[in-house]
Amino acid sequence: MMNAHIKHQIIKAQNGQPAFVVVPYDEYLALIDNSADDDLDIPHEIVRAEVRGESIIRAWREYLGLTQEELATRMKISQPSLARMESPDRKPRKETLRKVAAALGIDFGQIDL
Repeated sequence: MMNAHIKHQIIKAQNGQPAFVVVPYDEYLALIDNSADDDLDIPHEIVRAEVRGESIIRAWREYLGLTQEELATRMKISQPSLARMESPDRKPRKETLRKVAAALGIDFGQIDL
């Protein structure tokens, strides 16, 4: 990476508004690398459930075609425990969401919206 501070070049559109910024290539690569987690696919069904205030856990489970029993078995918990987690008024802790994501085979960022 470059040691000297380089002023970014701003290229303006015909209307005088900023349109582009030229940055050093190393800085560009760092920006791209840091944004990798932002490129997670979240299906419309999941987003729709989140907007409606429904359980994100249930939405993912149903989207992936799993029953409560199957997901509970993967998580090594009882089906009634999973049913309580899926209640729309429940807000699972991040650690719980990490376990659910692992059991579903999805990235934590896809369930922690």
